[in-house]
Amino acid sequence: PIMTMCPLYVEKERHVKANAWDYNAKFCYADNHIKTSKYNIFTFLPINLFEQFQRVANGYFLVLLILQLIPEISSLSWFTTIVPLVLVLLVTAVKDATDDYFRHKSDQQVNNRQSQVLIRGSLQNEKWMNVRVGDIIKLENNQFVAADILLLCSSEPYGLCYIETAELDGETNLKVRQALTVTSDLGDITKLMNFDGEVICEPPNNKLDKFTGTLYWRDNKYPLDNDNMLLRGCVLRNTEWCFGMVIFAGLQTKLMQNCGRTTFKRTSIDKLMNTLVLWIFAFLICMGVVLAIGNTVWESWIGRNFQVFLPWDESQRSAVFSGFLAFWSYIIILNTVVPISLYVSVEVLRLGHSYFINWDRKMYHSQTDTAAEARTTTLNEELGQVEFIFSDKTGTLTQNIMVFRKCSIDGRTYGDVYNEFDQKVEITEKTACVDFSFNPLCDRRFRFYDSTLVEAIKLEDPAVQEFFRLLALCHTVMPEEKSEGHLVYQAQSPDEGALVNAARNFGFVFRARTPETITLCEMGQAVTYQLLAILDFNNVRKRMSVIVRNPQGQIKLYSKGADTVIFDRLDPSSEDLMYTTSEHLSEFAGEGLRTLALAYKDLDEDDFEIWMKKLLFASTVIENREDQLGALYEEIEQGLKLLGATAIEDKLQEGVAETIACLNLADIKIWVLTGDKLETAMNIGYSCNMLRDDMNEVFVVSGHTLQEVQQQLSIFFFDKACLISNFSVLRSAKEHILGLSRVGSAGDVEKTDMFLHDSVFEETIIAEYALVINGHSLAHALEPLLEHILLDVACLCKTVICCRVTPMQKAQVVELVKRHKRAITLAIGDGANDVSMIKTAHIGVGISGQEGTQAVLASDYSFAQFRYLQRLLLVHGRWSYFRMCNFLCYFFYKNFAFTLVHFWYGFFCGFSAQTVYDQWFITLFNIVYTSLPVLAMGLFDQDVDDRTSLRYPGLYKPGQQNLLFNKRLFFLCTLQGMGTSFLLFFIPYGAFSVMVKEDQQAFAVTIATSLVIVVSVQIGLDKHYWTAVNHLFIWGSVTVYFAILFAMQSNGMFGILPSNFPFVGTARSCLSEQSVWLVILLTTVVCVVPGLAVSFLRVDLFPTLTDKVRHLQQSRKREGPQGQNLRRVRRTSSRRSAYAFSHQQGYGELITSGKNMRASAVSSAHSPGRTPHSSNWIENMLKRKNEVSCISDESGDRAKNRLPSSSTEPELH
Repeated sequence: PIMTMCPLYVEKERHVKANAWDYNAKFCYADNHIKTSKYNIFTFLPINLFEQFQRVANGYFLVLLILQLIPEISSLSWFTTIVPLVLVLLVTAVKDATDDYFRHKSDQQVNNRQSQVLIRGSLQNEKWMNVRVGDIIKLENNQFVAADILLLCSSEPYGLCYIETAELDGETNLKVRQALTVTSDLGDITKLMNFDGEVICEPPNNKLDKFTGTLYWRDNKYPLDNDNMLLRGCVLRNTEWCFGMVIFAGLQTKLMQNCGRTTFKRTSIDKLMNTLVLWIFAFLICMGVVLAIGNTVWESWIGRNFQVFLPWDESQRSAVFSGFLAFWSYIIILNTVVPISLYVSVEVLRLGHSYFINWDRKMYHSQTDTAAEARTTTLNEELGQVEFIFSDKTGTLTQNIMVFRKCSIDGRTYGDVYNEFDQKVEITEKTACVDFSFNPLCDRRFRFYDSTLVEAIKLEDPAVQEFFRLLALCHTVMPEEKSEGHLVYQAQSPDEGALVNAARNFGFVFRARTPETITLCEMGQAVTYQLLAILDFNNVRKRMSVIVRNPQGQIKLYSKGADTVIFDRLDPSSEDLMYTTSEHLSEFAGEGLRTLALAYKDLDEDDFEIWMKKLLFASTVIENREDQLGALYEEIEQGLKLLGATAIEDKLQEGVAETIACLNLADIKIWVLTGDKLETAMNIGYSCNMLRDDMNEVFVVSGHTLQEVQQQLSIFFFDKACLISNFSVLRSAKEHILGLSRVGSAGDVEKTDMFLHDSVFEETIIAEYALVINGHSLAHALEPLLEHILLDVACLCKTVICCRVTPMQKAQVVELVKRHKRAITLAIGDGANDVSMIKTAHIGVGISGQEGTQAVLASDYSFAQFRYLQRLLLVHGRWSYFRMCNFLCYFFYKNFAFTLVHFWYGFFCGFSAQTVYDQWFITLFNIVYTSLPVLAMGLFDQDVDDRTSLRYPGLYKPGQQNLLFNKRLFFLCTLQGMGTSFLLFFIPYGAFSVMVKEDQQAFAVTIATSLVIVVSVQIGLDKHYWTAVNHLFIWGSVTVYFAILFAMQSNGMFGILPSNFPFVGTARSCLSEQSVWLVILLTTVVCVVPGLAVSFLRVDLFPTLTDKVRHLQQSRKREGPQGQNLRRVRRTSSRRSAYAFSHQQGYGELITSGKNMRASAVSSAHSPGRTPHSSNWIENMLKRKNEVSCISDESGDRAKNRLPSSSTEPELH
């Protein structure tokens, strides 16, 4: 009975029993098979056709095809519609099938990975897809975790194991997980086979950082949490083996729950086209009704006079019925206002634009041999309309590589290189590195360029030696000596490893540790320190200290941490050194480096003994243990002596800061959504100038409850509203900004008009704010009650950083902006934790980095470096949008001009649904005569070249505002087409009336020839960029028209197929007359000149930024390329602690307990902590205040009296 109810079973809690397949099968849990593809063999055809017929035009053409099959109303052959319709459906289906094939291939590759499963008393290799809930599986070092498993035991003491979670949260530092004590000794196969524990836990969900469950075994129950779980997507590191029990499998794992669904993405132009097709269809019906009424009236008044020799058909019973049939006949004849060739051409253009992206050598990364790839062909023009970019941090903006760059020791800085004139020299790849050959244990990959520091070490400068001794002792790194002298450090974070590695290279090598000792190799001599205590890091302390006894018996305390915290605890004797060091710290921070302050203290033996007794007592109390320990740490960390400071570079990917600056100038808002801790994200924000010291405020939202988050957001929003409440200030500021806008946007009228709205103005005037929000706060802010105020506050800020967010929260933030701002969004990332965000955004970009290929496989576009995003959007995206818009405008123009001639002709042919042109011209007009010129325009046209597009990011703005193709422009194009069709018909009609020529076929040839020449000249005038291909296609198409015209009306074709080619010699006869050519010339001039005059006057009187830049480009054609004028903003005062990224509370206790020690290789892991953003720290230190605000009152007052600075386009004259 349970099996039959499985499909309807709603899981409220999960019951999993080890080694009990029959028991677990009752619940119909998902197997470990995953599926990211959309189709299979059976569902492909119906689902794909359903998706394609969501395009209104495809349904429209299907109805037309059905109508053409009715002989009574069809005056055109059915093949003129079915062939192109099938072609469009087939091309799109093949493309979709190819995309899905690669998804299937990826799924198959993952599902067929091997895993060791305990089956009938032995370990057997099984495919991942065959792993089931309740199975016990074995993992070995460097293997991916196959499913969400409960850790039972491992090769490490106390059931510890180490994992890398880069695929889940983007962090490459190791984390530690621990099995329950009761299961940690189940390392034997027999014991595992007899293990029959049952886990009752939460149902499948997407919360990566939370797990709640209970293990029932041997009549006892044991609580389970996230520290006991290994999630799918993690990698086992530095652990020989471990065993685990599968709790969640396949699509129910937390990783897959965060992946989101694969959705069918359509561009905004596609959606607009659907609306326009409905409009055109309504217009078509109106024309059909008008002509049908005309037919009825004509048949009633005039047509009955001709019934003697033109009798009605048997089916034609009355004039009204005749009008009814004429209505459907005209619907078929006039259907070419939206020809099926439009959609064929659009697909060809998108395919061509995709190849241009794939072939772009400037987006090719030679180091990894990775080219840019357009993985979908349907979204290219939307790349030119992006307003919001949502970016991951680790691996996307950064390389996640920390480098020891500079330091300040005893009031002197090291790290810069000076020439013989004592001038600072820029460090490049050619700069000579310091020679560390004196140290046999150095890391050969380490680079440092200031030789004076090595000289100070060799001269045994006591301050320098104590500085590096501190770095070698005060940390939680675990060493692994794989061979003699070959050291590998397992650090919780890259910056912690960078500091220890720096000490290693300067002669203070960290060799080994036990729970009681730390062994160093100091300048070649082995020295062992007794480790007396580790004063652990936490988010409030923002520092870490160790207490050691050196071989001489002296007790020393070494401390490192955020400068604001260390400076507060210094001995007065260090005050002068503190001021000097603070200046150095400001210099380091101005260069975007992460800083730490280092200090030490000599401890008295008796005082230490008393303090140690207090510490032992506080460690055993149950209530307020953390507070008591914190107070004791605070007590002993007073009166420190300052040693200096370190400066670490968190290496950004090449060109990140410049790319972000350029995209900001294009009015693209960049939000960073990262799984890293707050300070890590803020630090990168400063490094790439998303956060700057000249911002009015960096506002941090970190509330833990709904009320706290609501209060913080409301206060910020209210404060900013007060900032512009003074009407006189508001008015003058608005006028100032409007003036700047008119210069900066160079005549962009629509954009200027937008500033007249207060909401837009407010967004502009207070754009120098930044919002930083934590994951737990974001969870509350995304609730329906607060999501609107969150979005309003975020849109008032120039920079938004969301940290500690889950993959699903990333997708929710993107969805929030999509839903309420109705702006085009782009998400970019490189890990599996970014997949959900990439799928949710309008455009998903994957970076092929170090965190697997999940993001690339789920993306629409991929490349190797973040900096290529600038070229993808500002060059390829802008060109694609520009070309598609021009293509559509011209296409609608030429087809209205072509088709509406039939409408005017209806009034002169008795509304009989007689066509002006012969059937062959109607069939070939869009397929042969005008297809290639418009394709060439859509593929190769460009208003400015790629360098200019990057030089003037403001050129990107028209795409964001839909200025190049919208309902207004569509109306103007169709109006121009209608006017052209009117002139094309009535000028020859009037001329033929004067010439007393009554040859209908000569009349048709004249109009057809005029039409081909007019649309060819018009496309020539519309082009901005001529190539040999354009010339060939335009003038070649005109030549082909005449060749086909003369061939079809020749004696030879009549002799072969007399019924299909009856008009022998009409073209020769007609086009041999000078009067006909004069008519064609007159028609062409009258049709083209008005549009040409309007274009000339518009550019001359109301030039846009594009017009001005084109003029500038043409005037500089012979000059060499110039660099991009992007204003670089240097920070000068912010302090950022690198230490805050290195620790998590409780790790020091793990080291001193010895639980993570083993005889062989040792490893460690945990994620960073955090330090709130601070400014004006020196005043707070002197006042001995512990509270640090984001911005001082003084800077706040200054902000009210000035406008935020902004980079504008280079002035154009």
